[in-house]
Amino acid sequence: MPNWTPHDYQIRAMKLMLSQGAVGLFLDPGLGKTSICLGALSILKRDGLMKKALIVAPIRPMYSTWPAEVYKWDEFNDFTYSIVHGPEKEERLRTDVELYFVNPEGIKWLFSQPNLPEWDTLIVDESTKFKDSSTQRFKTLKRVISRFRRRWILTGTPVPNGLMDLFGQIYILDGGRSLGQYITHYRAQFFMRPGWSPWGWVPQLGAFERVVNLISPLILQLSAEDYIKMPELMFIDIPVTLPPDVMKTYRQVEGDFLAAVGGDTIVAANAAAAGVKCRQVANGAVYTGIEREWLPMHDEKLDALEDLLEELNGHPVLVLYEFDHDRQRIVDRFPHARTLKGENIARVVEDFNSGRIPLLIGHPASMGHGLNLQEACHHVIWFGITWNLEYYDQAIARVYRQGQSHGIVYCYHLKALDTKDEDVLEVLTKKDRTQQDLLCALTRHRHDYLGQYG
Repeated sequence: MPNWTPHDYQIRAMKLMLSQGAVGLFLDPGLGKTSICLGALSILKRDGLMKKALIVAPIRPMYSTWPAEVYKWDEFNDFTYSIVHGPEKEERLRTDVELYFVNPEGIKWLFSQPNLPEWDTLIVDESTKFKDSSTQRFKTLKRVISRFRRRWILTGTPVPNGLMDLFGQIYILDGGRSLGQYITHYRAQFFMRPGWSPWGWVPQLGAFERVVNLISPLILQLSAEDYIKMPELMFIDIPVTLPPDVMKTYRQVEGDFLAAVGGDTIVAANAAAAGVKCRQVANGAVYTGIEREWLPMHDEKLDALEDLLEELNGHPVLVLYEFDHDRQRIVDRFPHARTLKGENIARVVEDFNSGRIPLLIGHPASMGHGLNLQEACHHVIWFGITWNLEYYDQAIARVYRQGQSHGIVYCYHLKALDTKDEDVLEVLTKKDRTQQDLLCALTRHRHDYLGQYG
């Protein structure tokens, strides 16, 4: 079993985690945040400062990434752990181990149980799962965080939708000392409503800098490009022109929330629903609202995908879809495609990384964490483009990550012209600008913060 030799940046992270009780690691995928945490825990365990830790993680990292790191390295192999999930979760909770894993959806159940283990350390992997302070999972964790003497959060995408996403995550660290006890306090201090609109919040003038100054003592931000050799990431838009009759239907749905197509009617209840319907039409099909039945509209994106795949000449490709009818239509056009879902994901990943699967399709919501798809693939194609910046970044990071041997990773957008596709890409760019600004600012403002919460 090999020894774990940490990189300098990993040592830097562990020193911070050992020097104070609350730390957020905003690390790009591929920088080894799991092994960093295990390295810090092993030192605490050696010194008698850690007895039991609760690790909150999405399903896939909980079952695969964390256990794999425990087994992989000699330094971590003596950790005992239990995955508190599934039909035997009550029994697994009662197991006397050092590391307990639970998924975010299991938090409410977990803290309703009597006689819980006496955890001293809390690790929240992918902390954006707690960005919404109105969720039950956040409210439950908020009530119990004082039980933990040490709290660490991990993410590479801390603000997928803007600064509002920070409140819940930072609260887990410091119990509201930096950004306020309640989301209403945070909004009042740093945000305002735009114009006369009763909906939405925008940062006040100077709010960005004030927030960065408040949270920077808690945060270590590391970018992969600064510490490991990363390939170039190239974005390529593939324009797709929709047929005139489809564009006519698109405009009717967009403007009137209603359109007749043959013997079927497309109805949207409101502007938001109309936006979703428009994105479906742009992709080539639309749900009718009757038992998930869908109506085919055009094959322009399928044709563009076929042309691109022919151009790539058999190189392994990851194709990301937005709606289930996208997946069905892609599989119908390309029967050799495999879908990243179900119980055999590990086998599919192995076959894809070995080059035995030339076309893999997946939904970004189900493949954002814990998957390594970079061994043979360096082409990512967005058939349907998600609004969600976290899903967007994390899906690309399955291929654009450490271990990628190709010099360039290509990310293609099949973009239907004059449709919501263009709006989505513009919004993603704006969200990414906010996120990158935050990460860069946190790097500049990082300073010592020893012992304040330890």
